[in-house]
Amino acid sequence: MTRTVVPPAIQAAASLLLATLWGFAVFGGWSTQAFCATSLGPSPGCADRIASVIAVSVMVAAVAACATGVAWLGRRESLYGAAVVAWVVALVVLFVGGLAAQ
Repeated sequence: MTRTVVPPAIQAAASLLLATLWGFAVFGGWSTQAFCATSLGPSPGCADRIASVIAVSVMVAAVAACATGVAWLGRRESLYGAAVVAWVVALVVLFVGGLAAQ
């Protein structure tokens, strides 16, 4: 059986790119534009529902940010995989919650 090892630099880059995407979706307003945009403008009810979805996603992202920080600063390359998975989960929470908020 062969085992493929992904270099830590690639895992760190993936984690940082996913964090950037999540940051734009939350702080850049991409999630509100994506899920609440209508021809009449965003509805206030949808924006409130998206805000509650963002709150849940922030909790998952906090775990992801801690895992990324510990992996990077503590030189614990084994945590990069967990950090990438946590960032993906934060984005999935945002996407599924946004679909439900529509």
